[in-house]
Amino acid sequence: MSNLVQKFQEYSEWRKGVARALEQYRGWISGSDMADAATDQRLARLQERLVDDKLSIAFVAEFSRGKSELINAIFFADYGQRILPSSAGRTTMCPTELLYDDTIPPCIRLLPIETRAEAQSTSEYKGQNHVWKVLPLNISSGDGMLEAFKQVSLTKKVSVEMAKQYGLFDEDDPDAALEVDENGLVEISQWRHAIVNFPHPLLKEGLIIVDTPGLNAIGTEPELTLNLIPNAHAVLFILAADTGVTKSDIDVWRNHIGSGMGRMVVLNKIDSMWDELRTNEETEQQIARQVTTVAQTLALEEKQIFPVSAQKGLVAKINKDAPLLARSRLPTLEYALSKELIPGKQDIIRSQLIAEISEITHAQQAVITSRSRSVVEQMLELKSLRGKNMNVIEHMMKRVDAEKKEFDASLIRMQGTRAVFTKLSTEVFTSLGMDILREEIRKTREAMEASHLSVGLRDSIRQFFAQVKLNLIISNKKTDEISEMMAVMYRKFSTEHGLALSAPMPFSLDKYIKELEAIEAVYQKQFSVTMMMTNTRVKLIHKFFDSVAARVKQNFLQANKDVEAWQKVVMAPLEAQIREHKSQLKNRMQSIQRIHVATDSLEDKITSFETMQAEVDAQKKALTDLETELKEALAANLSKLKVAA
Repeated sequence: MSNLVQKFQEYSEWRKGVARALEQYRGWISGSDMADAATDQRLARLQERLVDDKLSIAFVAEFSRGKSELINAIFFADYGQRILPSSAGRTTMCPTELLYDDTIPPCIRLLPIETRAEAQSTSEYKGQNHVWKVLPLNISSGDGMLEAFKQVSLTKKVSVEMAKQYGLFDEDDPDAALEVDENGLVEISQWRHAIVNFPHPLLKEGLIIVDTPGLNAIGTEPELTLNLIPNAHAVLFILAADTGVTKSDIDVWRNHIGSGMGRMVVLNKIDSMWDELRTNEETEQQIARQVTTVAQTLALEEKQIFPVSAQKGLVAKINKDAPLLARSRLPTLEYALSKELIPGKQDIIRSQLIAEISEITHAQQAVITSRSRSVVEQMLELKSLRGKNMNVIEHMMKRVDAEKKEFDASLIRMQGTRAVFTKLSTEVFTSLGMDILREEIRKTREAMEASHLSVGLRDSIRQFFAQVKLNLIISNKKTDEISEMMAVMYRKFSTEHGLALSAPMPFSLDKYIKELEAIEAVYQKQFSVTMMMTNTRVKLIHKFFDSVAARVKQNFLQANKDVEAWQKVVMAPLEAQIREHKSQLKNRMQSIQRIHVATDSLEDKITSFETMQAEVDAQKKALTDLETELKEALAANLSKLKVAA
């Protein structure tokens, strides 16, 4: 088992451990008298986040660099043969995602290349099942799977005009004529996109592998440029050891990948340097020189360059040849990938979960603490009645009644604040709503269609980004107003009625504004002024805007969901404490009234409160124990899970 596979399995176990602890906590809350819909909804969303957590690795290279072979070597060697087709020339003709969805059977979904003629992105097509061609995947037959996977290699020949319509032929490219055969036809991929639903153990745990076609596709397929590559947690940029860095390699590295977390360069095919006429030392020196050259060209440290032989590594794993595996250097790459990728992913989701779980547990502890304090106060109040006459008891009844009336008056005033809350909550969506966004997209498309100059196209898209960003900023200010208003309300109830309330749950749309800026930056990189002066590029910019619009829609859709969820839960801690306080006032009044009617029940009532105190203490302990288990599950590191397993 490779180090990468092992680390991913450990990460999966960590997620399962957190999910179990979260389910126990949620189950206890649901079965207690502290349950409320808002808290249950928040806990359910956290569970969904763990289930939906994905980790994607993209393999990017020019054709014949060995991308598919590297994927076979790292992930599929256990099958005893190649799963992805790998041979001389181009084998992956369209972007291919390998993942697992247990709601559908193993299959390969293929999006016809003809969809490039329509104004929809690949992401939008993913929800339209009727458009895709679906082929069953026989996972019990390695040969059968290999044949099915060969679909991603299929091509077809179309006219030059058709290729131009699809954005796959650039007539201004000086080498374009070489692509046209004697019949005036151009060879293109048969498919625009492929999704392989495959129950591989790692894919079942949430890994997504993205296999890209040659570098030329990165400039023509928006899904790669705007979605799959930027959103990948790790990008492996594969070069050939014998050729080093070509001009097209440099362009793609600078414009689409770049250095950063999870970005690695693989110098593949080092076996081409193995030579019986050279000593091992001479071969190692030659590889080292190539690593140094690549590092300097790409402005990277040498430790970020990984020379390997994917083909020899695959053969070594299948034949269980340890010396050959070591010589292929594949384990070094796998170790580096696991060391950087998995812990980094764990830290991200752990920090997200800790922040939200802390708010939930704090709110629950505040309720149980308030309940405990109230029981103790009531018990002391009852004990103080021993030997007292009716006048004192009546006085206490009046005092509790006064407290209740004062609290009821606060609740009436709160209704006014609720009305303002509802008004502001609605106003958030006057600029954030999906209908507003769709209208902006429609207007931009119309402006683009009306413009025949690249400057007009740029202006239309620049205005689109400016307006959409302004809408997010306006909505963000509204959420700030809601937060400030809620903070005042929380402080007021805490001060006037002694409720144990901390500041309300914060919220900001800043991350969605940054996401929009990132989308715009990718777009601007793709279409500089010089790149947009040809007819082909003008057509291509329309295709890219379709993907931009789809990506912005996803961003806004998630923002809408998060705002709605926040609005539902921001008042939850206050409402929980209000319910608890009302219940406590009611219980106090009933207790004193019963004692007023029958003084001989005083001792019985004190005894019942003592029992109640013991029950609340037990509740508090159970809640604290569950919190501890949840925090320990979150804090667990992968190496400890390995030992425990």
